Amino acid sequence: MPYKQAVEELKVKLKGLREQYQRSSNHTPIEFVTGRVKPISSIVDKAKRKNIPLNELEDKMQDLAGVRIVTQFVEDIETVIKLIRTRTDFDIIEERDYVVEKKPSGYRSYHLVLRYPVQTIEGEKKVLVELQVRTLAMNFWATIEHSLNYKYSGEIPEDIKMRLMRAAEAAFKLDEEMSIIRDEVRDAQEIFIQKQEQGRKL
Repeated sequence: MPYKQAVEELKVKLKGLREQYQRSSNHTPIEFVTGRVKPISSIVDKAKRKNIPLNELEDKMQDLAGVRIVTQFVEDIETVIKLIRTRTDFDIIEERDYVVEKKPSGYRSYHLVLRYPVQTIEGEKKVLVELQVRTLAMNFWATIEHSLNYKYSGEIPEDIKMRLMRAAEAAFKLDEEMSIIRDEVRDAQEIFIQKQEQGRKL
């Protein structure tokens, strides 16, 4: 229950940040926010794979609770990370940059492990939450890879692995190209939002 509460509270806070950007004239670095608590079956499987005793899960399994921030552009990732670092309602205990140093599979994302305080009927409980920050393209690729890992129980056939790696590079190239025309995209989105607002007034 504390993990579910931590995820829900963080989602509300991060979505609130997004709304603040939307109400201002600034580009919002947050496209959307999702979160989940790892299912019990997944927890047990991972504990077996990593040889983590069940009574040590709270300290040794950092992704029991997970929150994800998805951005439009690679540059937005750094903006989001800076925002997270300024907050005082949780502690950052670890950061892993898989955007610059991708995993061998091609996976890219920025991970932060937070120690988040939850208020319970028994008092304050601090739980670990993994926060992932990635672009839309990175998220699309990671979602497909996760599904394939599930299908093949972590043993993806070599030919599919190679295609996944090529797809990861294609996703990264897409992010690079979108960064080049970032200002044009932002201007177009701003015009679209203004037209929507004018339509509502009429």
